[in-house]
Amino acid sequence: MSVGYYSSVMGCMLGGAVGDALGNPVEFMSLARIRAAHGPDGLRDMVSAEVTDDTQMTLFTAEGLIRARLHRIDPVEAVRNAYLRWLDTQQFPEPPAADDGLRNGWLRQERWLYAVRAPGMACLSGLYAAGRHVDAPAPGAIGEINPLSKGCGSVMRSAPFGLSVFDPFETAARCSYLTHGHPTASLSAGAFAVIIHDLVRGDSLEQAVRQALARLTGCPAHEETVSALRAAVLLAAGPAPTAEAVESLGAGWVAEEALAIAVYCALAEPDPGKALLLAVNHSGDSDSTGAICGSILGARHGFRFLPAEWVDAVEGRRTLVKITYDLLTEPTSHSYWTGRYPL
Repeated sequence: MSVGYYSSVMGCMLGGAVGDALGNPVEFMSLARIRAAHGPDGLRDMVSAEVTDDTQMTLFTAEGLIRARLHRIDPVEAVRNAYLRWLDTQQFPEPPAADDGLRNGWLRQERWLYAVRAPGMACLSGLYAAGRHVDAPAPGAIGEINPLSKGCGSVMRSAPFGLSVFDPFETAARCSYLTHGHPTASLSAGAFAVIIHDLVRGDSLEQAVRQALARLTGCPAHEETVSALRAAVLLAAGPAPTAEAVESLGAGWVAEEALAIAVYCALAEPDPGKALLLAVNHSGDSDSTGAICGSILGARHGFRFLPAEWVDAVEGRRTLVKITYDLLTEPTSHSYWTGRYPL
């Protein structure tokens, strides 16, 4: 693969974390409150480098996909187990002792991940249920777990599916059912993964969105996701972007709105830094829309085009770089791999 490919993959992972941290302090705030606190133009810089559960779960998605490739196992099962390891980071104050007999690999030993950063209730409740084996149906079906939930938690963690060797749409959509049973959550996660997959392979964002729409229309229950993406594309072709335009697409709490906001901001604003700020300055789930948009921007432009001061400051940067290198590399039976990613 070309240098551009590696830059795009790294940019995707780092950009997601940057957008997450950028939006974290203003999540739950109305646009009026954001402007009252940060000035008439809203938030203009990173005021906290802390990431949220969005980046935490993205890391564990990547780890699960690496294990699936290394051990040649079902990626849905591998990602389920990875999410259960993430769930432990939300329930215990520190990593397990090295001699406790658990073969959990290196990521679960990262102490900075043992921080509770407002995890989504559907993710938590879904993983409590997913401790037993559950079926992951085809994209667009209704899942067994949280069948009415279409929160954006299924989308914000799904960028690594677009960077793996597995079918991005199918795998992301099926893994959505581990926590969110609504078909729109499944299809929005799949569409996001397809967009990432196509961007890192050199397609334009416009092409990637068209290809995601084509994939969606072949699935049942695609109407909400297709409608949201089409609205984002249409809006981006109109006047100069504004926070009010962002809010016309929704608040981002649900899957299709979060994806639409991220796509709109990336399409409407050519400057990556300004696009990230656009993605978080609204009344709603600012960290998730920032994370999704950041992943898209990083995949589209490469990590060198992300604001360097934000990339350097973001929490967990070294962990993100390490796992991205492993995601990019074909694993072998060498002890480096089996020790870091045990079966």
